[in-house]
Amino acid sequence: MDKKITVSDAELEVLEALWSAGTALNASEIRTRLCKSWERTTVLTLIQRLLKKGVVIQEKRDVYYYLPCIKREEYIREETKSFVDKFFKGSSRNLAAALVDSEALSKEDIEELRDYFNQNC
Repeated sequence: MDKKITVSDAELEVLEALWSAGTALNASEIRTRLCKSWERTTVLTLIQRLLKKGVVIQEKRDVYYYLPCIKREEYIREETKSFVDKFFKGSSRNLAAALVDSEALSKEDIEELRDYFNQNC
């Protein structure tokens, strides 16, 4: 991603529906996948916001279908970087220390992470 794209939690739910589908969806299909009691107009508003931000594109068939412009992994990578920059001054080590200090990681989690780092670094 060239520029920071910020999406709301609700917009992210629409993106998640599109990512999980792996194919273009129309507004009704997105609404069905959301498993929410959102009105059709709410879903359409969220889609319009995502279109305006350049996060999804639309294609006209019998109705409009929508596809994400970014991959989920790319979005997660950028959001993670932004989070680490904002709260931990860009230091992943500080993030890991905060997780350990807050007891958010169990000993098993730490062992799994150690194994992951040993295998991938």
